[in-house]
Amino acid sequence: MNISIVTVGKLKEKYLKQGIDEYLKRLTSYAKVEMIEVADEKAPEELSELEMEQVKQKEGERILAKISQDTYVFALAINGKMQSSEELADSLDKLATYGKSKIAFIIGGSLGLSAEVLKRSNEQLSFSKMTFPHQLMRLILVEQVYRAYRINRGEPYHK
Repeated sequence: MNISIVTVGKLKEKYLKQGIDEYLKRLTSYAKVEMIEVADEKAPEELSELEMEQVKQKEGERILAKISQDTYVFALAINGKMQSSEELADSLDKLATYGKSKIAFIIGGSLGLSAEVLKRSNEQLSFSKMTFPHQLMRLILVEQVYRAYRINRGEPYHK
């Protein structure tokens, strides 16, 4: 399985990079996982509604340019469906069973995802009603993907 994690912005925090790299290394025996960063749109702190939509639109165009038509897309969105780790594992297992070998998880920037990205997604996934920094979500997501593979293989790790 080929998994892409498409994110907005550069990851600067060393401790997050180390954690992500550890899980990416662990995942090599299960799937090919690629972290794809697209540039975030530079904007001032205070934005009008229209300006926020324009920022999300530009970031969304960059995201969509990285996703092929045959890719199954999970958009991480606060209003998406919440799943347990077992349910995510089951979703990934079913996709593999039905021949979906390209999967993308999308993490938007600080303003979220554009309507076009949400429309392109096959599923919208929420990890919590809480708001997390999008950089931290990379680590949480890659850990959950690793956990899903361990669950599906019946291997120890998941508690």
